[in-house]
Order: sequence, then structure tokens, then C-alpha cells
Amino acid sequence: MASLVAPRHDTVLWARNPEVAKAIDTEHTNAAYLPGFDLPRELAATSSLEDAVCDADLLIVGVPTSGFRAVLEEAAGCIRPWIPVVSLSKGLEKGSHLRMTQVIREVVPGHPVAALTGPNLATEIMAGKAAAAVIATEDLEVARAIQKVVTRGVFRVYLNDDVVGCEMGGALKNVIAIAAGIGEGLGVGDNTRAAVMSRGLAELTRLGVAMGPVRPHSPAWLAWAT
Repeated sequence: MASLVAPRHDTVLWARNPEVAKAIDTEHTNAAYLPGFDLPRELAATSSLEDAVCDADLLIVGVPTSGFRAVLEEAAGCIRPWIPVVSLSKGLEKGSHLRMTQVIREVVPGHPVAALTGPNLATEIMAGKAAAAVIATEDLEVARAIQKVVTRGVFRVYLNDDVVGCEMGGALKNVIAIAAGIGEGLGVGDNTRAAVMSRGLAELTRLGVAMGPVRPHSPAWLAWAT
């Protein structure tokens, strides 16, 4: 995401490992996570969370769910008032089972909150292959502003106000994907895997509607659940 945004907007990427931050900042590579790809020369990186966050007009959080709250709490003291905070993380918080936008609201209340999610692999985006994602937030004016920042070339970003559906679809589709993968490993055939995916979609939809306010025919929900 930082690589997509950096050519058009001043972008500072935080890396917990100082060596990774230095390699991104000076060599424009990230051998640990994106081997073989050159990163934009405009992209700056730092291992100082304060340096990355304090002057930001838009905060995009790509921390795994296991460390999401702790990192956000550490950054909270220098996040500028009212700037949007966007989650890239798929999954639920261990123990509380909160979605990441809910964690953001707890830790830094008073900020516009959004989830940026989609069926994408980082390496394919870096390779310039076409991809789509969705910005989910209750305020579509905020979503449109974020959309202008993160859309680039063949990376297309859509808008949706169904935050629950987008986040839950992104988290729970992995259960169905694992089941389909197990089926392939067992050699059960395409019919069985198709049945797992079809029934999985129905179960995810029922769960999402029960959680509300998921709309069962939301394009974002269907894209994730399938």
C-alpha cells in the first residue's frame, strides 16, 4: 500500500525492525517481505513510530491483528486530531473478537475510521497486475477522499458503507478457503470443493446478517465470501 501511495503523496512507512526500515529508505528494497521488487524511491521508511505518525494527514495501519491494539496505543499520543485512520488488517482481535475498526474506535475515539480490504496478494500488486479493493466506512465522503489517495493505475478501489460485512467477510472467508484447500489435498474433486464454497457463502451470509448491519447482497460481502 505504501508503494502505491508514495509516488503521488508524501509517504512514511513504519517498520519495527530498524534494518528493514533502513533497507527500504536507502536501498528501496524489502528483501524480507517483497523479495525481487524495487520500491518507489519516493517512499521513506523509519523505525520510529513517532516519526511515521505525528505529521500524518492519513494513518493507514497494516499491523497484524495480534499486535494491532498495542501499536495503535503506542501511536495514539501523537496522532493528529480528526485525521482518518484506516485498517488494512484482516481478522478479529484475540479474546475480545472485535473487528479492527472497533479497536480503532476504542483506542483513538473521535477519528473517522475505515477498513481497506480486498482479495489481493501483495506480490501481484507489486508486479502491476490488476486488482480491486474496497474502502468501507459509514461516511462515504470520507471514503471518497481516501479513495483518491489509494487508487493508482490498475489498482481500483470501490466504496462501501457496509463496514461489518466487509470486515467479517475478509476475516471469515479464510475458514472456507482452508476447508477448500484441505479438500484439494485430499483429492475430493471439484464438486466437493464447490459445495464447500457454496455452503460456506450461505453460512457466512447468515452470520453476517445476524451480526448486522450486513446487507446480504452487498457486492463487497459477496466478493469476500466467495
